[in-house]
Amino acid sequence: MTPLLQLRNLCVSFENDGNRLHAVQDVSFSINQGEKFALVGESGSGKSVTAFSILRLLSAKTSGEINFQGENLLKASERKILGIRGKDIAMIFQEPMSALNPLMKIGDQIREVLALHEGMDEAAARARAISLLEKTGIPEASRRYSSFPHELSGGQRQRAMIAMALACRPQLLIADEPTTALDVTIRAQIMNLLDELQREFGMAILLITHDLNLVRHFADRVGVMQMGQLVEIAETGQLFTNPEHPYTRRLLDSRPGNIVQPLPAEFESSEDLLQANGLRVEFSYASGWFRKKTFTALEDVSLAVKRGETLGIVGESGSGKSTLAMALLALQAVAGGECRFEGISLNTASRAQLRSLRARMQVVFQDPFASLSPRLTIEEIVGEGMALHHPRMPVSERRDLIVRTLEEVGIGPDALTRYPHEFSGGQRQRIAIARAVILKPKLLVLDEPTSALDASVQKQVLLLLSKLQLAHDMSYLLISHDLEVIMAMSHRIAVMKEGRILEIGPAERIVHSPHHEYTRRLLASVQFRDP
Repeated sequence: MTPLLQLRNLCVSFENDGNRLHAVQDVSFSINQGEKFALVGESGSGKSVTAFSILRLLSAKTSGEINFQGENLLKASERKILGIRGKDIAMIFQEPMSALNPLMKIGDQIREVLALHEGMDEAAARARAISLLEKTGIPEASRRYSSFPHELSGGQRQRAMIAMALACRPQLLIADEPTTALDVTIRAQIMNLLDELQREFGMAILLITHDLNLVRHFADRVGVMQMGQLVEIAETGQLFTNPEHPYTRRLLDSRPGNIVQPLPAEFESSEDLLQANGLRVEFSYASGWFRKKTFTALEDVSLAVKRGETLGIVGESGSGKSTLAMALLALQAVAGGECRFEGISLNTASRAQLRSLRARMQVVFQDPFASLSPRLTIEEIVGEGMALHHPRMPVSERRDLIVRTLEEVGIGPDALTRYPHEFSGGQRQRIAIARAVILKPKLLVLDEPTSALDASVQKQVLLLLSKLQLAHDMSYLLISHDLEVIMAMSHRIAVMKEGRILEIGPAERIVHSPHHEYTRRLLASVQFRDP
């Protein structure tokens, strides 16, 4: 069979301050008609650069061959490439809110593709666009046709982008991390949708992702990239059962596994460190000129956390996970119920008491780049809490403590005078953990602490958190939509939906014998496997 797409010795490099950066080096692979091919690898491995080079979307020096239907696209005229983009080869981008035009209605953006490539009149293009929106599962498609991107949910925006990509029935669809910004259940829906549409349209798909579980259930063949090079290509089943390259084996071994340590008996029988009873959180918003409406974000939420225990909170976006965390930290006012930490009511505690308690209740946020001040050095960032809560500590003693804490999380003392932008994502998250741990808290709230990290870096951070928990007897409140992360770290799991806890219990019981239908659906959507 003649391949639909064939890359031969592709090299891509960029000019940077007089230096040439080689992003892709000597990459060769092919994709057949109707085949689902996945490129996997960590951030910076060259996956997206390779995909963008196919449509010549990069200002870079490119050599080698990219043959599509026997024609080398690198030598094709700009007019020829414009005719291919969106028609014969279409692309789904990683973040639909950035890729869609915020000033154009969804329907107009789909209609523009049809008018440009197929010369359709407005009425015919509108009918095709609505049909595509219906096919991709958007409810009330005729009404959503006139919606702007910001009026759709994340899953609906991604479906609209898929509809736009499929408008001209392309022969090759490039999907660049199409599900990373989506909840786990919506992620499964999108991949099932792509699978159905691929069979219906008979198109080939090039999937760019770092989600190995997704690849295992979707792709026919897999190419593994490392530092701009393609290190292994194999059929999906063979790659997962018998990987040949050491990097591939390391990637496959990067799944979290079960790293939770049994809770010591003395902690099991001790009093609860944190208690929440009947918590309710409400938000008011304007409805018209003189009216206000109330939205209930949390309703009748009760839970408890023991010393040294990890309680995992899992649920989709909007389920109330982060609102619950802020309420438990007394950073969000509650409309009802009570929260107690170390026996002290946070509802009635004075400002002085809260300030003292917060030294023992710390938080690590989802995005380390956003949560670390770009204007402070690492020494200032990690030592900020000590300066606030222990202002009389000598500067030399504080610096020694900062150095010891950084070394504990795997960061050397040479980092003290550097700034956050000089570190990788995994290193920045280690610094964020050091900032929280230096105060020796009793409770650490982890709000999606690994979702912005590659799989291998994610495992490193989880192992670090497990080690720190044992060393300092900390309790964790772990918030995530990734069930593999939750299962790897948690003694107990609470499942949230629409501001309520649907069920809570031991992790093994929740995963293997869930009581609630929503929990069963959540588990099925990620095709959860035993570590």
